[in-house]
Amino acid sequence: MRRNKALHLSIALAATCALAAGCSSSSGGSSNGKSLVGVDYPRSDSDFWNAYIKYVPQMASQLGLDLKTTNSQNDISKLQSNTQTLLSEGVKGVVIAPQDTAAVLPTLQRLAAKKIPVVSVDTRPDSGKVYMVVRADNIAYGQKACKYIGDTLKGKGNVVMFEGDLASINGRDRSTAFNSCMKSTYPGMRVFSEPTKWDPPTAVTQLQSVLAGNTVNAIYMEASIYLPSTLQVLKQKGLLKPRGQAGHIVIVSNDGVPSEYKAIKDGQMDATVSQPADAYAKVSLQYIKDAIAGKTQKPGPDGHGGTIVDVGHGMLEDQLPAPLVTIDGAFPGSSKVDDPALWGNQTS
Repeated sequence: MRRNKALHLSIALAATCALAAGCSSSSGGSSNGKSLVGVDYPRSDSDFWNAYIKYVPQMASQLGLDLKTTNSQNDISKLQSNTQTLLSEGVKGVVIAPQDTAAVLPTLQRLAAKKIPVVSVDTRPDSGKVYMVVRADNIAYGQKACKYIGDTLKGKGNVVMFEGDLASINGRDRSTAFNSCMKSTYPGMRVFSEPTKWDPPTAVTQLQSVLAGNTVNAIYMEASIYLPSTLQVLKQKGLLKPRGQAGHIVIVSNDGVPSEYKAIKDGQMDATVSQPADAYAKVSLQYIKDAIAGKTQKPGPDGHGGTIVDVGHGMLEDQLPAPLVTIDGAFPGSSKVDDPALWGNQTS
């Protein structure tokens, strides 16, 4: 119990710290000989990003880096001003996670002009110069969700998809992959694609609208932020049936946070894709350290379970492993929900 309380406090303090644009783990430059790097947290309104925020200082300490941190709170204009602040504080490299992957170009151009290397974590800018993109294969996210739902329902039924923000490459990749897979592999299924811009209240409204005139057999949530409100709506309507019972609505999500694992164990949802919050922090910081040191990268195995691929436009992307997680690990290629190797089982 004491350990759980300490973990809760750690995450809460990290998230609180991240809300302040000038919050930092270093009060000055790198007079101790360590490289000073800037990390902009994209948001702190989800369990996934709060876990990432917790991991960053831990991994920076392991890698011998000093930090300056900011939080752009899902606002591209704040990201622009935050990077300017980081530059004024003397950082030698910057890690960002732009939520609007098109509008980040001016920020990348400004950093490139100052010869400040950039690592983009979780999202890939549509254009601009970055040293490395660190993310999982988001196309595989949509494909894994599609196959699980399609196979479980034997290719028949209605599925609601909560799309993320289509201004983000993550939202586009997951949505396009899911729709394409459904169309080619499970043509007997109908997909209700609902744009939400990562906003749970919008998703709730759209779900209620679909439920008003249709039977829903499955829900694909492109992020875990939709889970609490989705379960609440289904419960209110008497539709929250446990897995294995007639009328159960198959729910697949993305992130791999503890609340999803609990819902899987409780039979309320069925699967999620574990997005590696711990590896995102460690690998992105390692790359920014490499960039400052002048190291070059090339396509191929990355040495930690993923693969570096050339995604065009002069960009390299390190695609990290992101397994599907189910109750028993019986679905092909999936991990068991209580696997201790999953980061979601190592934190509360």
